Order: sequence, then C-alpha cells, then structure tokens
Amino acid sequence: MIGTFYRSANPDSPAFASVGDKISKGQTVCIIEAMKLFNEIESEFSGTVTKVLVENATPVEYDQVLFVVELD
Repeated sequence: MIGTFYRSANPDSPAFASVGDKISKGQTVCIIEAMKLFNEIESEFSGTVTKVLVENATPVEYDQVLFVVELD
C-alpha cells in the first residue's frame, strides 16, 4: 500500500470529481494520504469524468488508475 485515496477534503465536503463532471488540466481531483501527508492529485488532462475506479478511503498503489476521463 502506498497511500489512501480520498474523494474530498473531509467527509462533509463534496467530492473533488464525480462521474459526469468536466475537469480541467491541473484541477485537484482527489487526495492521497501517505505517511500522514495529504497530497492533492491534479488532473493531467481536460475532459469529462466517466468512471471513478477507486472507492473512497481505500488503499492505492503506485501507477494505479483512479479515474477514466473522456478527453475534450
């Protein structure tokens, strides 16, 4: 396990990115917590989120695909 995937900044906040959302390159799409450090993960592409492949608060690994994005 490399870290833990979080869809929002806290349990009461909306998800950074959900299915159907349009996202821009550089936009924060999730947070990965690793060794008590919370790292904001930014999108590498602009497009529409078509799938979220990881459940909130679950472990993730290096190079694991987190989202499927249909490019604009």
